[in-house]
Amino acid sequence: MQISVVIPLLNEEESIPELCSWIDRVMTEHSFSYEIILVDDGSTDNSWQVIEAEAQKNPAIRAIKFQRNYGKSGGLYKGFEAAKGNVVITMDADLQDSPEEIPELYRMITEDGYDMVSGWKKKRYDPLLTKNMPSKFYNATVRLFTGIRLHDFNCGLKAYKRQVVKSVEVYGEMHRYMPVLAKWAGFEKIGEKVVQHQERKYGTSKFGVERFIRGPLDLLSVLFIAKFSKRPMHLFGGMGVVCFVAGAIILAYLSYMKIALSVYNMTQRPLFYLGIVCLIVGFQLFLTGFLAELISRSAAGKNEYLCERKLGI
Repeated sequence: MQISVVIPLLNEEESIPELCSWIDRVMTEHSFSYEIILVDDGSTDNSWQVIEAEAQKNPAIRAIKFQRNYGKSGGLYKGFEAAKGNVVITMDADLQDSPEEIPELYRMITEDGYDMVSGWKKKRYDPLLTKNMPSKFYNATVRLFTGIRLHDFNCGLKAYKRQVVKSVEVYGEMHRYMPVLAKWAGFEKIGEKVVQHQERKYGTSKFGVERFIRGPLDLLSVLFIAKFSKRPMHLFGGMGVVCFVAGAIILAYLSYMKIALSVYNMTQRPLFYLGIVCLIVGFQLFLTGFLAELISRSAAGKNEYLCERKLGI
C-alpha cells in the first residue's frame, strides 16, 4: 500500500463526509493505493455514526473509536500503529488541511528522499492575537532550542516514511514536537512544504487557552525525554554532585575558620546556611536521579488507550 492517511478527530460530524470524499477523489485521480484511518477521540456528537456510514461507501476507510477523550497524541499513536502504507500522511479533520497537497508530499518522501515533510501554513486564516502571534512565538522558541529550521512545527498536515512513525513514540501532548522526536530518533532529513490553509467550514476549534501553558511545558518535557529519558541519573545526579560538593567545600572552609583561626559564631553567617542547603539539595537531586533511573528501567508502556469500537482494524 502506498499511502495511509491518519486523521484524529473530535466532534467533526459535519466535515467527515466531505473530507473522506475529497481524499478519495485525490487518490483516485493519482491512482494511489491508500487507506484512511479515522481515530474518533471520544466524540460526543454523531461522528462515529457518520464514520460507519462512510465506511459502508468506501472500503478504504478504517476507524478506531476511543472510549473517552485522550487527546490528539493518543489518536496519532493508534493511527500510526494501524497504518500499513509506505508513506503516512497526517491531517486534521476540520477541512483546514487540503488533501490536494498529498501527491506532492508523497513525491517529496519517495523521490526526494525526505524522512519527514512538515506543512507550513504560510498564509493563515486563524485569529491574529489568539493563534497567529502565539504560533509565531512558539515556533521561534522551538527552532531556538532544537536547531530544526521549520516555520510551522504544529501544522497538522505532515508526511512520514513508514519507518519514522513506527519508530517514534508519541504520547501526552507530544504531537506538537513530531519533527523533534523524529530528528532525535535518527531521522535527520526533515523537509518543509508551503501548504494551503483554509478557513474552518464547520464547528469551532477544539484547542483552548490552556495550550499557552501546555506548550512551553511540553517543550521542556520533550527536551528532557530526548536527552535524558534513558539516563536521568546523568542530569539529576550531575546537578546533585555539583550542589553536594559546593556545600561540602563551604562547610569545610567554615570548619577550618573555626578550628584553625578560632573564628566563632559560624552559625550566624549566611554562608553556613548556604552550605547546609547545598548539601541537602545535592543529596535530594542525587536521590531523584537514582529513583528516576530505577523507574526508567522498569516502566510499563505509556500508550494504553481503551478502544470502544473498531472498523477494519
